[in-house]
Amino acid sequence: MVRTADNRRVHAPETPQPSMRDCPDASFPSLPHDGVMFDSTPSGSRHGAAQSEVLAVWAMWALVLTIVTVTYARLDPSELYHVSGDGMTGGLSRVIVLMNFPIAIVAVAVIFITFDTLPARWWWIGGPALAMCLLTAYPGVVDNKDLDATAVNAIPATGVALALILTLAAQRMPKKGGPDRPAARRLPFDGARMAITVVVLLLSLPWLAADLGVFLPDNLFLTERPITGSDGKVNPAVHLGHHHGLDGALLLITALLLSRVRLSSKRLARTTTIFVSLMFAYGATNFIQDLWHEQLQKRGWVEWKIPSALEPTLTPIWLIVIAATVGATLALQHERRDPRDLAPLEAAEPPVEFGGFS
Repeated sequence: MVRTADNRRVHAPETPQPSMRDCPDASFPSLPHDGVMFDSTPSGSRHGAAQSEVLAVWAMWALVLTIVTVTYARLDPSELYHVSGDGMTGGLSRVIVLMNFPIAIVAVAVIFITFDTLPARWWWIGGPALAMCLLTAYPGVVDNKDLDATAVNAIPATGVALALILTLAAQRMPKKGGPDRPAARRLPFDGARMAITVVVLLLSLPWLAADLGVFLPDNLFLTERPITGSDGKVNPAVHLGHHHGLDGALLLITALLLSRVRLSSKRLARTTTIFVSLMFAYGATNFIQDLWHEQLQKRGWVEWKIPSALEPTLTPIWLIVIAATVGATLALQHERRDPRDLAPLEAAEPPVEFGGFS
């Protein structure tokens, strides 16, 4: 009770008490909304990852698919590698296999990233899409000795299509919570990313030309020079068409792009970082292996051959892949702790968690 100016006694108004939802530093999750829990503990640079890097990855692979379609439709199968179809049928067949390997690998990382933005109900599409894409790792789904499409290749290809749908859906989702970090902002390791990309593209020039169905001049790079293989057949040092070395190079570049994404969900961030690091290590190993074979071994400069790392096996080459994965993971975690990477987070509101992850 309080007294007024005319000496009357009245009830004092109750002072509202701040709730945990009003405290920006509270670390308790708030009430459910739209089927997910909001986690107010800052764990990333943005609420829902911006999709610019993901869109750049899709654009790069779409360009590759277009080039492969035209090249394989235009050239005779005898000029290409382990295919039998010709015309547009042959071109589309090779594209379907390419969507299995390596694009289905890329799609797995993309699905993880999209679910930092999409609500949990989208897992009805994302879960099956993940399973379809991962099928490409099963032995025999993609056979490097027979690159004609089969019925089973339709399954990972469908998973890739679903991953694209998820990307477009995530792109349309409204951003809530704190401000996004500009996609063009320079991150601590961006200088290294750019340098690696330039070197890899320069060394991939013979494969890029082969994808277009032409040979580079046979001087700096070994390209059209006839080489007798172990089977006694004479073929150009760099056959026309698509190469797994180029797949490795593009996987490496894809990993560099996706490693720039900052996710709000800690769990998704950890999973994506490990997977992107594996993609980087796997791509780098296949890039180096094919480059070594075609540009050094076929010249006669070296005799030792780097073993194939296309399929996961209990071999020394895969110990190297795993070790490189661990190294890349530690490097990315170190970058995320860099003050230059964390500085813009200080003024941002706590991110909201989507997809049931925190």
